[in-house]
Amino acid sequence: MRWSDPALAGMWMAASLLLSAAATEGVRRFAPRAGMLDLPGPRRSHRVPTPRGGGAGIALAGLAAFAVFAWLGIPGAGWMGAGLWLVALAGWSDDHRPLAIHWKLSAQLLAAACLAIALARAQASPTVVVLGFVAVPVLVNAWNFIDGIDGLAASQALLCALALAWGLQEAGRWLALALIAAGLGFLPFNFPRARVFAGDVGSGALGYLLACLLVLALQAHPPARWPLLALPLVAVLVDVGMTLGRRVLRGERWWQPHLQHLYQRWAPALGHPRVTLRYAAWTVLAIACMARLQAAPVALAWAGSGVFLMATAWLWWRGQALVGAEVRA
Repeated sequence: MRWSDPALAGMWMAASLLLSAAATEGVRRFAPRAGMLDLPGPRRSHRVPTPRGGGAGIALAGLAAFAVFAWLGIPGAGWMGAGLWLVALAGWSDDHRPLAIHWKLSAQLLAAACLAIALARAQASPTVVVLGFVAVPVLVNAWNFIDGIDGLAASQALLCALALAWGLQEAGRWLALALIAAGLGFLPFNFPRARVFAGDVGSGALGYLLACLLVLALQAHPPARWPLLALPLVAVLVDVGMTLGRRVLRGERWWQPHLQHLYQRWAPALGHPRVTLRYAAWTVLAIACMARLQAAPVALAWAGSGVFLMATAWLWWRGQALVGAEVRA
């Protein structure tokens, strides 16, 4: 397989896009008959019943990519695919009938172990192996938490995959292309007005595939540059981390559905498309900073990453305060 062949890359992306789009349309038609509908409610951001589980096409495209990598003999590809299968299976089951949190967490930890084994077989450093194990539950749950308004989870995953592909070689870059193409196949069904939601199967697949790309990027870059690789994820991780942290401090059941994320609080006033585009603009800025700091001295790269993280946290805090003031008024 000629990794540098543009024609082959085009066919690879076209196959991933078509598989994702076809599966999304199939689920959109099947979901109402199977009772896979998200109904409006006090803890939901949408106003009409909407099919869920459309992100199964993204999971299928990822599984197909790992199958090709395993057939080509790439070390650890089979284990990575097994991890994706576990996350997608748990998500698909939850989209049909809600799973208890301990079953979902168990599937995520098993998937994390699969990714860690894959990295060990690929002779990654022990630090990368441990980070791979941690990244799976963190990113799977983060993308599940942000899958609450039209287009947000998919668009953020596309941008992050594009950024993490920077500097990757061979299979890592092709996995990024598969994720980008699969996301593009799904996104027209979900944005600017959602005709189907990704569901747990889709958000879980996005989170797991991003975890794979992240650790492959860590493996390809020197540790001194690792903070830069987190920049594209900052918008999602800050919103999720600070929202959950506040809920924990208040003694709330943080794992239950709610409307306290900044994007959820903005959506009623601004509309889903505008909020999704605001998050996308901030992530594009993060990617630009990452690219600009790649060649900077290590101290400047770390400082720039820290400043961007603090700026994101400040914007989250300021946005929450402004929404709160409007609600009180």
